[in-house]
Amino acid sequence: MDLISVLAGLAGGGTVIFVLQNIVLKNKKEQLIRAAELEGESIKQDKILQAKEKFLKLKEEHEVTFKDKERRLQSTEDRARAKEKTLSQKIEEVARKENELEKNQSELELRVEAFHLKHQELEKIQEKRVAELSRISGMTAEDAKNLLMEALKDEARTGAMTYIKDITDEAKLNANMEAKKIVIQSIQRVATEQAVENAVSIFNIESDEVKGRIIGREGRNIRALEAATGVEIIVDDTPEAIILSCFDPVRREIARLALHQLVSDGRIHPARIEEVVAKTKKQLEEEIAETGRRTCMDLGIHGLHPDLTRMVGRMKYRSSYGQNLLQHSREVANLCATMAAELGLNVKLAKRAGLLHDIGKVPDDEPELPHAILGMKIAEKYGEKQEVLNAIGAHHDEIEMTTLISPIVQVCDAVSGARPGARREIVEAYIKRIKELESLALSYDGVSSAYAIQAGRELRVLVEADKITDIKADELSFTISQRIQTEMTYPGQVKVTVIREKRSVNYAK
Repeated sequence: MDLISVLAGLAGGGTVIFVLQNIVLKNKKEQLIRAAELEGESIKQDKILQAKEKFLKLKEEHEVTFKDKERRLQSTEDRARAKEKTLSQKIEEVARKENELEKNQSELELRVEAFHLKHQELEKIQEKRVAELSRISGMTAEDAKNLLMEALKDEARTGAMTYIKDITDEAKLNANMEAKKIVIQSIQRVATEQAVENAVSIFNIESDEVKGRIIGREGRNIRALEAATGVEIIVDDTPEAIILSCFDPVRREIARLALHQLVSDGRIHPARIEEVVAKTKKQLEEEIAETGRRTCMDLGIHGLHPDLTRMVGRMKYRSSYGQNLLQHSREVANLCATMAAELGLNVKLAKRAGLLHDIGKVPDDEPELPHAILGMKIAEKYGEKQEVLNAIGAHHDEIEMTTLISPIVQVCDAVSGARPGARREIVEAYIKRIKELESLALSYDGVSSAYAIQAGRELRVLVEADKITDIKADELSFTISQRIQTEMTYPGQVKVTVIREKRSVNYAK
């Protein structure tokens, strides 16, 4: 019983504690709810205040914007009123001028009508005079008109030729003096060697015993060498020398260098020959590229395409009428730079065009195109400027010159190639050019004889005095020079001299 009482007491105490805990939790919840309600009310009031402040701020901004727009609108209205006022004044001015113009037009119409009446009267008087003159002279008005026109034409032609001759003589005198000054200064300041290339090269050896080793057993070594290089090797009785014959200077140089290495090494057999020739070709290509780079550096030419640089190097092994192409191109480049500096033109472009003007002679395939046109296409392929392209293509007049550098390149090419001793010319071509000059002059009426002298640099034309007058002699000289310039190819210039001699012969008996 006591245990039961104790347990009942404990259970009653736990219930009381649980009830008390619930009461405490309920009070805490109510406090938290009241605190949350108070905090929410405070936040609500803050938000309302912020919204009112933002509304007032937006209202002020709107009022400022509205006032600004109103002010701009007022300014626009003021300007429109001013323009309207100005336009009204202009309309009034135009109306006033129209009235004045109508008055002037009426006066002009009256004057024109009076002029027509006077013109008709003058025409009637002129017709009477023409009829009277025709009756007196026995010629119609048309015949007299034609006769007068022919006389005026002859007089005008004679006067024009005399005037042209005077102006031409004066211009030639001044131009020749200035041109000679520039050309002489350029030639004096530029000096290069004359290098003449042949179709053969001489390979010197220490003794004639080496010839047998080069020939080999049954000639196998020399056949292998000729097949590998494409050069004809001539071993004859010439002491201590072997002749290398080929029109291609690059092949001759490869053969010469390969022979030198084979003789120095002492091992000469077909396999070794092929190996040495292949190695020599590679070395020569490197040397050609280095020659091109060194040439560009010497001339101060930068930015040249690597392929163009190699072509410049290959010029060393090309010749034109016996003149080394690289030496010729370097000389032309320096001459162009000097003349361009004297004339105030672009020196770098002139030097670049002078170096590349004969680049069309370098390719091995040798197409049907003229070397000037081919060189222009090659330079265009590698991105050269239009001034340089025109100078390359026009230096033999294949295309029209469009820049001032083009005639400079043409002149410098002639200066370098036409001076005595610079080039060798084939006898047949020389004789052909002389005959063409004389035949061209003899094709004109009144020409009795023609002689090409001074190696074709002067053409003297003798005319019949009773058929050719002095004025026609001037015309004939000019016409022949123009035909030579357009129809023939020649170095330098050709002087045309027309000689007219009048002889009166009588006999005393």
